[in-house]
This record gives sequence, C-alpha cells and structure tokens, in this order.
Amino acid sequence: MNGKIALAEQRRAQLLELIRVRRFASLQELLQELHVSESTVRRDLELLEELGLARRVHGGVLYVGSAPALPHFEARQPVRREQKQAIAMHTASLIEDGESVILDGGTTTYEVARLLAGRPLHIVTNSLPIADLFAPHPNSDLVMIGGNICPRTGVAMGPFAVEMLAKLRVRRTILSVAAINEEGCFNNNRMLVETERAMLRAGAQVIIVADSSKFGQQSIAHLCPLSEIDLIVTDSELPAEWQSRIEAAGVSLHLAPVRVGGPQRASSKEGNGRSG
Repeated sequence: MNGKIALAEQRRAQLLELIRVRRFASLQELLQELHVSESTVRRDLELLEELGLARRVHGGVLYVGSAPALPHFEARQPVRREQKQAIAMHTASLIEDGESVILDGGTTTYEVARLLAGRPLHIVTNSLPIADLFAPHPNSDLVMIGGNICPRTGVAMGPFAVEMLAKLRVRRTILSVAAINEEGCFNNNRMLVETERAMLRAGAQVIIVADSSKFGQQSIAHLCPLSEIDLIVTDSELPAEWQSRIEAAGVSLHLAPVRVGGPQRASSKEGNGRSG
C-alpha cells in the first residue's frame, strides 16, 4: 500500500511540474506524458484544483500556483500606461455581458482584460497572464488556447494554436499590434502573426487596440491590411493625418482622451468596417 501511495504522489508531482512549466496543458498532452488512464489524470487534476495549484478549463488545465516572472511582458506593461488604460476603459465599455471575446497577449489587451475580469463573458485567450486574470472568476467561461509558449511573454502560438482557433467562432476579436501603417497591422513574431490571423478569422468583429505611438511604424511580420479591421481604439494623441488615413480606409476609429486625473469619454469616427 505504501508503495502505491508513493507512486501516486510521484505521479502527481510529475503532473504538477508539467503544468507549472508549460503554464497550460491539454488533457491529451498529459495522457501522452504520464502514460496513465484518463480517469487517473482527471482524479489527480481534481486534487490539484482543490489545493489551489491548477484550474481545469475548456481545452485543458491551467497552472494557477506561484509563478515565475515574465520579464519582457512586465517591462512592456508600464510603457505608455496612461494611454493603454484610456484605450482599455473605452474598449471594455463596448463589450456586453454574455459575449464571446478573443483576447491576444499584448500589454494593451491585458489592460482591457483587467477591466473585463469577473464579468459574465466567454473568454478565449492564448495569454497566460490574461488567463490568470479570469481563472479565479466563476462568472467567466475561460478557453485557453494551447501551443508553443513564448517564455518572454507567456503567449501560446504556432500550429496547435491555429488548429484550435479554426474550430472557434466569437463575437469579437481584440488584438494589440506592434505597428500600424498604410499596409495595415504588423507584429514582431511570424509565428505569433499566424496565430493572430486565425484569431481574426474567428471573430465576427475585429478590434485593434493600439496607442498612438504605434502608427506610422514598421515591424517584422504583416498581420492584415486595414480593410480586415472593423474598429481601431487608440488614444487622442493620434495625429490628424493618421485619423484621416484610418477613416479613408473605411475603418471605424475611436479616440480615448488621456488627461491628468484619468481618461475621459472617448470620441468616435465611424468608417465602413466589415461588421458591427
């Protein structure tokens, strides 16, 4: 009996380590790694959940214990934070309870997620930091997209993520980008862009959240032309030249004022976006 208990404890420790390292793992991945029955894995996951170390979500299990820092993500969070928070406040006001929403792993999207956490929503994300915001809230239905995890940002990407996203449809997709110019939106990782293209296809409405410093810039990988975007939410520091360019492309533009003492009500300039 003692031998069986020791083996069970060893198996659970291995299971916990797999989840901790990957931050998220599908049930199929755990079965392949541990070589035990599905019922055994489910019982072990139930115990880890009771201990507050993991949480089962659609698609697999999420690690919710103590976590190592994500230096790149944490370094980017404070950059233009007032602008990001103003953008997030306006974007969150557009989301109605009960909606299904895809959120990518950008720092501006993270600010949106902070305001949505706890609301009755169906959330799909490839971001471990964003998933951590929603995991403790029973009102939120959380779907975690798996794939190759970037250790710098905690974001899942790659063919497994694309395959999972291909099976999903949501009301809104909210993405942040590294650059916006006349050719459209760009990000700084080709594998990430392939994953975000799948997010675009899954959303009935596509919303880009990006502060005004991203406009007129260039990055490595082209995500989409402006014509594939329904709405851009940015801050009121966006130059008039770029406001005109966005409107001319038929994209709805919402400007979130940034003022000392907190963001004010945003203004909007409606274009001819793909859908409402």
